[in-house]
Amino acid sequence: MRLFENTNINFLGKRKIFYIVSLVFIICGFVTLFLFGIPVGIDFQGGTEVQLKFENSVEIGNIRSIMDNAGFSGMEIKTMGTDKEILLRTPLQAEGQIIADRIREAIDKALPDNKYEVLRIDKVGPKIGAELRTNAFFAVIFSLIGILVYLSFRFQLIYAVSAVIGLFHDVFITIAAIAISSALFPSLGLEFGQTMLAAFLTLIGFSVNDTVVVFDRIRENIKLYKNEDIEIVMNRSINATLSRTVITSGLVFLTVFVLFLFGGEVLRSFSFTFGVGVIIGTYSSVFVSGAIVVDWKHKLMKKSGEKVLKPAFKK
Repeated sequence: MRLFENTNINFLGKRKIFYIVSLVFIICGFVTLFLFGIPVGIDFQGGTEVQLKFENSVEIGNIRSIMDNAGFSGMEIKTMGTDKEILLRTPLQAEGQIIADRIREAIDKALPDNKYEVLRIDKVGPKIGAELRTNAFFAVIFSLIGILVYLSFRFQLIYAVSAVIGLFHDVFITIAAIAISSALFPSLGLEFGQTMLAAFLTLIGFSVNDTVVVFDRIRENIKLYKNEDIEIVMNRSINATLSRTVITSGLVFLTVFVLFLFGGEVLRSFSFTFGVGVIIGTYSSVFVSGAIVVDWKHKLMKKSGEKVLKPAFKK
């Protein structure tokens, strides 16, 4: 099935405008990140987390008052899909399950008639949390290095470098989107944890796959149209793969969007991050990775004295 037949769109003609748009959004996002930050999950921050499922509905305000009276002032408390299931999180830590036991004792005393089931108790020490944060950073960096090495063998070095720059762009834009959304809509409950890290690694793989598809077509067309400028060839290649890109990215985005709506609190950070990444990854394959190759090739042509041809497109 093809949604677009014989399109002739000048995708790269306005690439400098998209450079500016991306840069401005990244700057705004990182300023927001610096001012407000992104909530960090217990797996990276350290602390104690208890998830309970009650027989009857409970009010967050009531649970918060109970925890404040028990000495857990400022504890993070939120529902997990229903008013009967809640998650309690505190940075406090102690030997064994002392903190979790104190939480349960306070609830038992305040709500003796509302029985509950303990779904899970998680405890992460500060040292382990710091190690996980470090490992998360290196996981992203090493994945980008691995992609650079692989693409260097499969394509020319400039293609590999432009693809990795596009991946950095995707990560930065997604972080900016998370920071801005978290600051504007704290009720979303976005937090940086292992699920969000998984989403970042997934979007890196998804984005580079889309970029490789476009680059493959470019490599084929360069052989067919040897006398045409790289911008003309690249625009022709992007137009040729447009249907595949829209269908693939569109279906993945719809799936992730449904997951965001109905996946609950646990999967919300993953689905939001990956959903934004799908959009940005598709955008960067055209307006960042492809554009960098065009500008680099034009720069080399000007140095060698070759004439850069201006592409002609339908209005």
